[in-house]
Amino acid sequence: MTRWVGRAGSGGRAAVAVWAVTRAALLLCVFKVVTLPGPDVTGDVTVIYQGWSEVLRTGTYPLDDVTWQYPPAAALAILSPAALPFLGYAAAFFVLACACDAVVLGLLVRAGRRPGGSARGVWVWVAGVPLLGPTAYARYDVMVTAVAVAALVAGARRPAVKGALAGFGALLKVWPALLLVGTPRGMPTRRAWAVAGGTALVVTAGCVAAMPGALAFLTFQRDRGTEVESLGALVFHGARHVGWEGEVLLNYGSVEFLGPYVRLVSAAALALSGVALGWLVVWRLRAREFPASTPGDAAFVAVLLFTTTSRVISPQYLLWLVGLAAACLVVRTSGMVLPARLVLVATGVTLLEFPLLFSHVVASDPLGVLLLAVRNGLLVAAALIACRRLWVRTVAAPRRRAARAREVSPGVPVRTRATVR
Repeated sequence: MTRWVGRAGSGGRAAVAVWAVTRAALLLCVFKVVTLPGPDVTGDVTVIYQGWSEVLRTGTYPLDDVTWQYPPAAALAILSPAALPFLGYAAAFFVLACACDAVVLGLLVRAGRRPGGSARGVWVWVAGVPLLGPTAYARYDVMVTAVAVAALVAGARRPAVKGALAGFGALLKVWPALLLVGTPRGMPTRRAWAVAGGTALVVTAGCVAAMPGALAFLTFQRDRGTEVESLGALVFHGARHVGWEGEVLLNYGSVEFLGPYVRLVSAAALALSGVALGWLVVWRLRAREFPASTPGDAAFVAVLLFTTTSRVISPQYLLWLVGLAAACLVVRTSGMVLPARLVLVATGVTLLEFPLLFSHVVASDPLGVLLLAVRNGLLVAAALIACRRLWVRTVAAPRRRAARAREVSPGVPVRTRATVR
């Protein structure tokens, strides 16, 4: 950390100082020196993760636990506290989460010092993680986010490293596969995608060979309902006030709506995710330029789209978005400044919604519904603005420039960054 501070100058020292203070506050919360109102967010670690760890240490995945819904490499995150045998499971997990947080900070500080870099991304990370509260250290998502940020930072110069990290990250929690959507055409894409696929295959094969049940997670989500914090859940929060006969239950590890029309709303969420995928495919095919900011911007847009349209928006998902927004903004030319700000505000609202006022959300009372509407509305706005900016920068603006060039010099071929090899 000292080396990063010395190289980053006074701005870097200020960021590290704020990071240290805010992370000390998070550690005080997860170690229960300071207790926040609402549910105990550390229960996932002390009960669920530790229970999974005990099962994994017997040589099998949790085959009989439907709450195990994660790809096979997630076992490494769950078992990671064993690396600190002098601490109890929960304490070791929290320390490792903080260490991963520090790694992300170091990566961003280093990337921000490159030519064309910016300190904005560092401050997004420094501010964004504590806005989520202690949940940030009480889920293994900070570990996945560290892998994702490393992939984007390394990918600027080493497509193979980006591919390897994205492939491994996808086996921790699926979404890092989306990091590859914005790789420049040609050799960088071929190399990154090939290495990602190879890494995923090798790691999956290793997990399957090591323990039974590595792929059991694929069948554990078929009967899920609509999680109470998702965009689609707003339908049922309103419907409860006009006689809807469903109920709110702990289901598959999260609090979900179950009852009439839930399958319909879940199907609609899946359809929206399909639309998001279709838009990304069209964008990829029509993009004409891939400047330095595009890989990070596109990854942020992709994860933002799938997070917003998901039938589950758990609080820790905001950590993914904060990390990717930070990785975008360490590139000075990124167009994601406004969407990143909206994500930061949404992260702060998420802390109010969970854990502080979660009882109001579960009760579907006016305060709970308002918090959800604001948080999800911010995510929708961020997604739409981010999509538009990515499209304009990589599709519309290059086309306009090419059209003007043809008008000025008819008959002369126009070369764009996408066509130059």
